[in-house]
Amino acid sequence: MIKKYPLPPFNKETATQKVQAAEDAWNTQDYEKIAMAYSEDTEWRNRNTFLYGREEVQSFLKDKWENELDYKLKKELWSYTDNRIAVRFEYEYRNNSGEWFRAYGNENWEFDENGYMQKRYASINDLSINEHERKLK
Repeated sequence: MIKKYPLPPFNKETATQKVQAAEDAWNTQDYEKIAMAYSEDTEWRNRNTFLYGREEVQSFLKDKWENELDYKLKKELWSYTDNRIAVRFEYEYRNNSGEWFRAYGNENWEFDENGYMQKRYASINDLSINEHERKLK
């Protein structure tokens, strides 16, 4: 199996690298490539949606970016230990009607020994904003 570096157990440097890699990947919106960072049996909670497996993640991300246009994300390391990382994030997007939103949230990540994310639990809140209020461009 190909390893996804850096591998757990994490220290501050490697946890920060993992967070930056996730931010960079998600900002590409390449759902096929992004899904490959998750284990084949990954388990997700994203708001009130529960996903199981890499294929469901890929489909979810494809649908996400068909509805969240001009997407821009910023992640920040919050905490780490062993094979887990906690992140705070915010992202901005507009919907198909042209309305802008900023989403705030927290994610808890758990990685397998090969560096693939096997669990991702995300709590997210959306705030309606005007286009001139955007911070992330």
